[in-house]
Amino acid sequence: MKRIFKWVRNIILFLFLFSILQVVLAKYVPVYITPLMVIRTIEQLRTDKPVKLQHKWVSIDNISPHLPQAVVASEDNLFLEHSGFDFKQIEIARKDAEEGKRARGASTISQQTAKNVFLWHGRSFVRKGLEAYYTVLIELVWGKKRIMEVYLNSIEMGEGVYGAEAVAQAHFNKPAKDLTKEESAVIAATLPNPRRFNSAKPSRYILKRKDKILSLMDKIKPVKFD
Repeated sequence: MKRIFKWVRNIILFLFLFSILQVVLAKYVPVYITPLMVIRTIEQLRTDKPVKLQHKWVSIDNISPHLPQAVVASEDNLFLEHSGFDFKQIEIARKDAEEGKRARGASTISQQTAKNVFLWHGRSFVRKGLEAYYTVLIELVWGKKRIMEVYLNSIEMGEGVYGAEAVAQAHFNKPAKDLTKEESAVIAATLPNPRRFNSAKPSRYILKRKDKILSLMDKIKPVKFD
């Protein structure tokens, strides 16, 4: 039993130190590939679809300031204020689930970033627990500016399209730094399901979401980083 305990202790210690190293490295090194990119590529290969993976890392200084404002308005309007979790939205989602209402997302931008960069997609308790752990780490180590930078560079924004620069080039034929307020809002409008909705050819539903996001962008606190 002592030997088993020692092995378990050493494994836990190794995983803890490895996770710290991951987060520290990712604070300074561009994230060029994520687990989701690998998974989507494997799915394409299995279905004999043409492999499509468009992704180009750019610094947040080379992304239009309208895009952070749009994703905060759409996905997480308390991003600059919370410490990684929006407990009010979590409670609302829990109550909705208990009442049998349609499931709603309560993940913050920080949680989505932790999931996209370090984990696989799924609904298991293990994955959610690890997501919470990595969320705490990146909030402590990275800070809000780096979280937003990684989020905007890693999130899926279309079929085989990842990040602000790739979607700006693929859908609007311009660099991410030149995205307009309306273009940023329509990109944000597709994020709940970017493989179903196309920001280059927005449906009536997406255009309605875009208008709502534009309205929210004018009401929430400006997204600025010190």
